[in-house]
Amino acid sequence: MSIRRLLLAVASIGLSVCLVILLVRIGHIDAHETLRLIENVSGIAFCKLLFLDVLLVLISTKKWRSTDAFLRSPADPVPSRITSFAITSAGMALGLVLPVQLGMTTARTLGTYFHGRTLKRGMAGTIFEQGFDVLTISLLAIASGVTRVVRGGGVVWLLLAATMVGFTLLLAAPLVDLIRRFATYAHILQSRHSCQGRVGAVLQSLSAARNSPVLSTSLARRLMMLSTIRFVIVVLMAGQTAAAIGAPIPLWHLAAAVPFVFVATVIAITPGGLGVNELTCTTVLSLFGTPLLVAARWSLANRILGTAACIVVTGCAAITFAIKRYRCVEDVVSSLQRN
Repeated sequence: MSIRRLLLAVASIGLSVCLVILLVRIGHIDAHETLRLIENVSGIAFCKLLFLDVLLVLISTKKWRSTDAFLRSPADPVPSRITSFAITSAGMALGLVLPVQLGMTTARTLGTYFHGRTLKRGMAGTIFEQGFDVLTISLLAIASGVTRVVRGGGVVWLLLAATMVGFTLLLAAPLVDLIRRFATYAHILQSRHSCQGRVGAVLQSLSAARNSPVLSTSLARRLMMLSTIRFVIVVLMAGQTAAAIGAPIPLWHLAAAVPFVFVATVIAITPGGLGVNELTCTTVLSLFGTPLLVAARWSLANRILGTAACIVVTGCAAITFAIKRYRCVEDVVSSLQRN
């Protein structure tokens, strides 16, 4: 690691610490009281959080496998469901110390090393399927913003969110067709004028997209639906951590805040968005009417409990994957001995 990267890493960690301290000061949080609440979380409540975390990984895995089915060639080996689950859970664990998107992309790129077309299936596939998360969150952020402007409640937010997601699902086919037409036009421009430099590179990339197998209406709708389900699970996890520590936060407040937290995660320069996410969530929740102290205390508890759940799920997935690989090796050895 170069000195520059080391300094940037130290600065990033230092910024996280400063932001957490700022949150504690602004929210007037009693650290000992907050830790006590976390320590008193019941085993049943934590098991519910683990269950939701497993569902979250399953949905994320399904999104990636759905995209990979369109990207891989018939000769490429298909990762098993256990392998895909382990890789995705590892990506989420990396997201605790890296930007979430970078952590997931890194894990899947490395995870597909022995399955062929690593960059296309691991990196490009992840970027493509996570693009639908960005689209879903962007739509829901608009719903949250409009709800705040008109001073609406949970029903208003839910109606706006459902309308925007439903409208996008209906527009899936026209949007895919529009992208194909745009890519075809770029191909015509490139072939006629032989553009060079950056313009030529952009046109060539767009031109290649016209025959991309992922430009499928059925795939677009499936990924949009899975991204919506993933968002619901994230909200339910937030609601579970709030219930676990006895924080009286309406579920729709959390649903309205999550899109802005996601945006903060994308642009955050701190490890795993630490500090940035908590400040963003606390601010948005207070704007929707949650008391500042309750919002700040929950944001810290949510980080700790969410991190613990992620580590447990990733550890269990790694153990399951290791057992599966060990059994496969045993089967091969036994087969060789018989022969």
